[in-house]
Amino acid sequence: MSKQTLSFQAEVAQLLHLVTHSLYSNQEIFLRELISNASDACDKLRFEGLNNAALFEDAPNLEVRVTFDKAAKTLTITDNGIGMSQQEAIDHLGTIAKSGTKDFMGKLSGDQKADAQLIGQFGVGFYSGFIVADKITVESRRAGLKPEEGVRWISGGTGDFEVETITRAQRGTSIILHLRDDAEEYLNAWKLKQVIAKYSDHISLPILMEKEEWKDGELINPNDENGGRQPGGMVKTGEWETINKASALWTRPKKDITDEQYAEFYKTISHDHDAPLTWAHNRVEGNTEYTQLLYIPAKAPFDLWNRDKKAGVKLYVKRVFIMDDAEALMPTYLRFVKGVIDSADLPLNVSRELLQESRDVRSIREGSTKRVLSMLEDLAKHDKHEAAAAEGADGVTDVVSEEDKAKEGKYTAFYAEFGAVLKEGLGEDFANRERLAKLLRFASTQSDAVTVSFADYKARMKEGQEAIYYITAETLAAAKNSPQLEVFKKKGIEVLLMTDRVDEWALNYLHEFDGTPLQSVAKGAVDLGKLQDEAEKKAAEEAAEAFKPVLAKLKEALKDKAEDVRVTTRLVDSPACLVVQDDGMSTQLARLLKQAGQQAPATKPVLEVNAEHALVKKLDGSVHFHDLAHILFDQALLAEGGLPEDPAAYVKRVNALLA
Repeated sequence: MSKQTLSFQAEVAQLLHLVTHSLYSNQEIFLRELISNASDACDKLRFEGLNNAALFEDAPNLEVRVTFDKAAKTLTITDNGIGMSQQEAIDHLGTIAKSGTKDFMGKLSGDQKADAQLIGQFGVGFYSGFIVADKITVESRRAGLKPEEGVRWISGGTGDFEVETITRAQRGTSIILHLRDDAEEYLNAWKLKQVIAKYSDHISLPILMEKEEWKDGELINPNDENGGRQPGGMVKTGEWETINKASALWTRPKKDITDEQYAEFYKTISHDHDAPLTWAHNRVEGNTEYTQLLYIPAKAPFDLWNRDKKAGVKLYVKRVFIMDDAEALMPTYLRFVKGVIDSADLPLNVSRELLQESRDVRSIREGSTKRVLSMLEDLAKHDKHEAAAAEGADGVTDVVSEEDKAKEGKYTAFYAEFGAVLKEGLGEDFANRERLAKLLRFASTQSDAVTVSFADYKARMKEGQEAIYYITAETLAAAKNSPQLEVFKKKGIEVLLMTDRVDEWALNYLHEFDGTPLQSVAKGAVDLGKLQDEAEKKAAEEAAEAFKPVLAKLKEALKDKAEDVRVTTRLVDSPACLVVQDDGMSTQLARLLKQAGQQAPATKPVLEVNAEHALVKKLDGSVHFHDLAHILFDQALLAEGGLPEDPAAYVKRVNALLA
């Protein structure tokens, strides 16, 4: 096939423009990305080779080689992994093969520092080579193809690239970076070794470089030993040496691994530029043997809410890479967790289908879930300390270790990023529901900050209070200003304010906490039990009795909109509010379902009115009774974030009364 020129996908062209303007805050990151890709290519060959040993051809030992040529100003990273066919080179190097490409482009803000953090989270590590190169040549042949079916791909990082067929004896891929003048420091063996040791020491296959030794320069005068020499220099010997430890990080003893090495390994497997929030490294022995190295990221990925995106940890079996995104090893609500699980018991030819059915996998999943929850519980425990350590009754002041001090504020940071996802576990993980409930945090009528736990709430409950009260709304402002809170504010009763879209669904699976029932203030008739004195109850009953004729007329006027109309004690300043029956779907959840294009059951709310309010009193005997009734209902709907079915009719009624 002759040489052909093709255009990059539009998103790639824009991405390359960003990369070539040095968006990476740390220039040397390109080497980590390219070596990581080379290692992945070898992992893929090892996996495919389980069923087809012929793919190894005559080179069974997998490796990565790094070479440079000062005269040509090129740096080459070569692997003997799976390689690419011509079509794969066009597909993989000409497009961003990710479902979230549009999301990625939408996130770009024009702020170089902020945009830099996005690159790499989208599987675009290869393009980081353009940070240091003004041209990249890729030569590759897929394992199993004939030597004459190799491919050469060339691009200057602008709008297009060239591909042509070549003959390549060796399988695998060579990436040749034609370095810019300002990147010549990477034509130095010492610099390359330093960068590789920093970022890629954990790569489990050998990274090789040619040995160098010092050679004195030639004599200026061959006949005069004392006449001086030309400048000496390092020369290559032709021998190759391994410059990384070439042992998988998770197989090493914890005491031999520094925090920096843990953090760099996380960045490699996650393509995240931020250090992780925390991690756990353990070897589990028993009926099932496995090693887990699990990380909790500091920031949520851009596609956290994309349910179609594959998520999960990397699965290895006896240090042989099996698959990325092994979702069977981690529940969906922990899809943000990154890391590696290396099993000693699973078969090497395990498939995604077999993972779903394996008893060993269930055991690993349960163990890994508990480990992640333990990490979160530890962060929550040390999330906040008083400025001075609390002094006990015996006068002894608690001493907070430096390790615990480092955890301060981390759970709050975690919850801001992932709290809404964690709530999904209430409906998905019955076995750990109580542990999850203790980890949840909310705003409340006493705190706008999302830091109040159910345990905090219970500790502050008033004497005689028999339920944990909460309200769901689309925004914090809507929740705080809801008419349904008025009597609770008047009596100083704390109410949890829940504003995540998942709250309404999740709380269907959590009916109590530590023996105390959860009660929505927007469901059922308000009953404050012992918190409401007898005089109040008697006054409410008398008001309801006196208001019966008006209630009957209201029910008739609003029969198409409201299931019932009743007098309430929950309102203080507002004339009316909407609630649903105890077992009904809230209007908030019904709205969310409709917004998501799903069917919501046709239910009517209950209109509760404040018999003491001037507008409600005005109803009795008013010639505008019908209009006032509908205005009352529509205003109650507006107050909780809804919209009248017929906004024009609402405006017309209000205007008629104002005229």
